[in-house]
Amino acid sequence: MRQIRPAAIIDRSRDQDFMREALALAAQGARLGEVPVGAVLVQDGEIIGRGFNCPISGSDPSAHAEMVAIRAAAQALDNYRLPGSTLYVTLEPCSMCAGLIVHSRIARVVYGALEPKAGIVQSQGQFFTQGFLNHRVLFEGGVLAEECGAILSEFFKTRRSKS
Repeated sequence: MRQIRPAAIIDRSRDQDFMREALALAAQGARLGEVPVGAVLVQDGEIIGRGFNCPISGSDPSAHAEMVAIRAAAQALDNYRLPGSTLYVTLEPCSMCAGLIVHSRIARVVYGALEPKAGIVQSQGQFFTQGFLNHRVLFEGGVLAEECGAILSEFFKTRRSKS
């Protein structure tokens, strides 16, 4: 089992690099017909989990990019807690994923595009700031927001043109 870190080390100079990794995963999901959202989980500067949306292909409504990346990291580290890690995701997390982030003890979330309908970090509520939570998550939005939004817009534009 890997040693657990007490807090995330924030290296903003690498945020864009890791978000680009998440964007590559989002593109991979799009090629499979999934809504293009990608996520990577990083600890000590190393990617420990990767994921992209796959609820359609996996027949699993919980298979959001964040969920897939967190599951992969937890299994790789043989630990259900992931303190000191940072989750990079191309779209603002929903309530299901935000709850998982708290329960996983992820230290920091960095997201790209806002999700005005279901985003729970900033758009539809400030979940991570709620007093009832037993774990505090640092968060930062807008990293490569334009690129993250563009892949989603193009996906839905293409989907609408086919219907």
